[in-house]
Amino acid sequence: MVAQYFAQIDDNNVVTRVAVVQQEFLEANPERYTGTWVETFFDTAGKQYAGIGMEYLPSTKNFRPQQPFASWTWANNTWNPPTPMPNGAGWVWNEAELEWVAL
Repeated sequence: MVAQYFAQIDDNNVVTRVAVVQQEFLEANPERYTGTWVETFFDTAGKQYAGIGMEYLPSTKNFRPQQPFASWTWANNTWNPPTPMPNGAGWVWNEAELEWVAL
């Protein structure tokens, strides 16, 4: 059998639990796997493996991490800051000033 991965999501499409379980077993045990479960994929190109706190996007059947800062926007399957990070290591985002700050 090939391993299958499922994420339990709440009414806001937020992942509350992740399990390795065959779909047939999940469906045959509704008392054990209550609520809404959607499949997530491990090592599949273009798919983000679900983690607790991530959001499920029904339109793409994919998951995205929590928004790191209020000013960042979601595009091309990643969170993007209002301005690109400068080249090189050692930069952190300052949300209050909406700018990158060198460490």
